[in-house]
Amino acid sequence: MEEQIWHKYKWPETVKKSIEPYPDEPLYKILENTATKSGDLPYLKFMGTTTTFAETDTMANQVANYLIKQGVKKGDKIAIFLPNTPHYPIIFFGILKAGATAVTCNPTYTSNELNYQLKDSEVVMVFAFDHERFAPSTYKAIKGTQVKHVVICQTKDFLPKFKAIIGGLLGKVPKSPFYEEEITSFFSEILTYETTKPNVEINPDEDLAVVIYTGGTTGLPKGVMLSHKNVYSNVLQADEYVRVEIEEGKPQKLRYGEEVYIGALPWYHSYGFTMTMIGGAFYAATVIPIPDPRAGKPPLSVLLETINDHRVTVFHAVPVFYTAIVNHPNVEKYDLTSIIGCGSGAAPLAPEIAKEFERVTKGTIYEAYGLSETSPLTHLNPTNKRDRKFGTVGLAVPDTYVKIVDLDTGLQEQPLGEDGEIALSGPQVMKGYWKKPEETAEVFREIDGRKYFLTGDIGHLEEEGFLVITDRKKDMVIIGGLKAYPREIEDILYENPKVKLAAVIGLPREDDPGNEYVAAYLVLKEGETATEEEIIEWCRDRMAGYKRPRKVEFRDDLPLSTVGKVLRRVIKEEELKGK
Repeated sequence: MEEQIWHKYKWPETVKKSIEPYPDEPLYKILENTATKSGDLPYLKFMGTTTTFAETDTMANQVANYLIKQGVKKGDKIAIFLPNTPHYPIIFFGILKAGATAVTCNPTYTSNELNYQLKDSEVVMVFAFDHERFAPSTYKAIKGTQVKHVVICQTKDFLPKFKAIIGGLLGKVPKSPFYEEEITSFFSEILTYETTKPNVEINPDEDLAVVIYTGGTTGLPKGVMLSHKNVYSNVLQADEYVRVEIEEGKPQKLRYGEEVYIGALPWYHSYGFTMTMIGGAFYAATVIPIPDPRAGKPPLSVLLETINDHRVTVFHAVPVFYTAIVNHPNVEKYDLTSIIGCGSGAAPLAPEIAKEFERVTKGTIYEAYGLSETSPLTHLNPTNKRDRKFGTVGLAVPDTYVKIVDLDTGLQEQPLGEDGEIALSGPQVMKGYWKKPEETAEVFREIDGRKYFLTGDIGHLEEEGFLVITDRKKDMVIIGGLKAYPREIEDILYENPKVKLAAVIGLPREDDPGNEYVAAYLVLKEGETATEEEIIEWCRDRMAGYKRPRKVEFRDDLPLSTVGKVLRRVIKEEELKGK
């Protein structure tokens, strides 16, 4: 890789600018390599049970053989509709070993939202959680899809036997109120299958490892196609760039076989999926799955207790977590000083929050940037306190190219320091959008003989090559690191028979300006009346909780363009100026 501006000033001395060539092997080899080298080390610790890397790899082989016995063919799509539990990596790697493609699904989705994703991705089987909400939602969502089978994953699969029995007797173990027996199997049954890996040939460059759904400007989520090489490359890029300082002034890579990761970020999302679940396997690290990081009284108490008890060393999170932790009323009662490295992404992190978190943990926070379309990591601040720059998202990781281009054509490179659309190129950039060739073509450009992805984000490179995000070209709303798309929410609001016009925007939270909430502005049909509470309650069964409006305002009219398009920008400007 030829030298770029970001290599000239604060580039970490021991970090290579390029690590090509990348391994020509399937993504599941990350697990297999660790299982071969360090099979007895613990990979997953969950509620008193430990699963080693060797055990994980064996169970992944059983999942793969089960899938093949069920008629799953190479390239078939298999959905994972689970919170963070030990089942997740076992199922994921098993899907890959069968030659199939995983489709990760947000477990907070309603049945309608899940139905769209299952239909669009042509999923043939779903792994779902045994829970009073998740399992029934799955059965409802598969209607009208190609799904022929549902595998129910139970908490008791990874509980000590005594706890599982007592939990069942006391009703504390989650359980669905019913099962559709003719199409249902249980994860525990899979563990009777052959333990030898099936022989399925994988082309890492072309074969898809995962399809992750992200919102679109049209309001309908798009499936991001990531190959085995896309994700594998990103794990290696992060490994090369990250240098933690366990001793001040002595940067080093994360320690193989010694780190403890906490799985607080959801694994259906590319950030938690790549950096924690798969990254943990790469480092032979212990990973602690957290199904609900907000659990406890006060909220997040379980997360803090887990960090304290397991001596967690690596913490990937979004700013809302860092803010909540430093403001937790009992934070000083927990020992968080085991943490050495913390990634932060998805939204801006206030410097004062970072510094306070570092005070209570002694670790170092490094802000990052990326998208589902880039596996996700493309930029990372230097992982030391001397060279990082708050207000930026850091430097491009090895083998990643960035250009700032004009907003009209996406072809004209802008002068240094001038805003434009951020365009990215590298081995971690997606293959394209599933079944959307036109939208794929819209976001790719060839510049100087290299294929670049147009991110939709606006920013610039400052004088030392640090990337600064200044705006979003899209109207997405960032809620605790998750993205909600106004058009998708508006389309649902239009299903309400009382609504004539709808506009949705994101507004900053008063207690956390770097985080947002959804606000809806409605014009009702003539003669109709409604209350804010009524609309919010109506949304409850129709969209995931983070997408639901926290504020509903009724208006006589909404600002429109000359072609009748609602001008969200005008509404937002009015709100931010206090009208």
